[in-house]
Amino acid sequence: MSAISGASSSAEAMSVSGPRNAMNSGPASVRRASSMIMRAPGLSTGSSSLGSAPARIHQPCIFADGETNVSVTGLGTIDGGGSFWWDEVRRGESLEAARPTLISFRHSTRVTIRDVVLENSPAWTVHPFRCNDVRVSGVRIKNPADSPNTDGIDPESCRNVRITDCHIDVGDDCIAIKAGTEASSADPAPCENVIIANCTMLHGHGGVVIGSEMSGDVRGIVISDCVFDGTDRGVRLKTRRGRGGVVEDLRITNIVMRRVACPFVFNPFYFCGPEGKLPRVSDRSVLEVDETTPTIRRVFISNVSASEVSSCAGFISGLPERPLDDITIVDVSISFAADPVPSVPAMADGVPEMAAAGFHIDFVRNSRLSGVSLTGLSGDAITAGANVTNLTAEVTTHDH
Repeated sequence: MSAISGASSSAEAMSVSGPRNAMNSGPASVRRASSMIMRAPGLSTGSSSLGSAPARIHQPCIFADGETNVSVTGLGTIDGGGSFWWDEVRRGESLEAARPTLISFRHSTRVTIRDVVLENSPAWTVHPFRCNDVRVSGVRIKNPADSPNTDGIDPESCRNVRITDCHIDVGDDCIAIKAGTEASSADPAPCENVIIANCTMLHGHGGVVIGSEMSGDVRGIVISDCVFDGTDRGVRLKTRRGRGGVVEDLRITNIVMRRVACPFVFNPFYFCGPEGKLPRVSDRSVLEVDETTPTIRRVFISNVSASEVSSCAGFISGLPERPLDDITIVDVSISFAADPVPSVPAMADGVPEMAAAGFHIDFVRNSRLSGVSLTGLSGDAITAGANVTNLTAEVTTHDH
């Protein structure tokens, strides 16, 4: 596959067409005012070669940096050939550079990915980074459920993002909204003004996830009219001390969940990765507040139904020194599986396995649960810690 280049005064496109075994290629770079058009049933297959990789991260299959008006569209399939890379991870091999993503656009404006099928990504599948005006629509993403770290769509530090009408079935988070970490070489930038609508999510670790990279702030997020089927968790916010950043102004509505372990997870004790093992991450005592203390506030969740839930209705926790503030959950119906398999709802030290448990709430203030129904519950509807203030709750319970 040759790179696509075009002067800013004219648009260029590369068309891929032919039988399913049409093309085996290395990485492609998309340039200004250019598009890649996948003609069904064309197939583009990413290379598994290590030979020409850059020093820090292997170049994505499709890549652009600092461009305007770039797109990948059409009805064809882009296959990342990920099995080579997954096997390296499973064997514990140390790669000289991180695995490539399938599509990565960086520092670009007016980005469009539409109607293509993306499968077998070596790592994250679609990764816009510090882009403005991003549209991902009608895309089908398929990575095996056991493929490591194969997130579906991960906008990072982007503005004005619309993800609509997508079908995502992957081995990690289906959609993860990110905003950099405290270890970023550049100053963290926010991820803001993001709309996710009319999507179906299967298998992944979470349906829609915020974090854990949130150092640059995440705000102005709307998630609506989606189905999560078989994701480990439904809506998942994860962060930890040291990350800093503010997550605020989230609105989540009209969601149907089925066979999730836990519909709602707010976890500021996230322990994955080397820094997640530091003692401060799991400490439940009050620590000093500074710029590295994460903040989560003003989250509104409504009109959600979840069936065949296995672990608990919700794990909702802030930090002792920075409680969650202004969390609203209204008009929610949760039905537990008849024979639930116990599991841990949140990746945090000290959280036990649960089965058909209610809401576990701690370090929360100024919040409300209203019109919440739990069917097939085992135990209390709400288990609240001593660090919950100004919480009002209207929860009804029913037998199967």
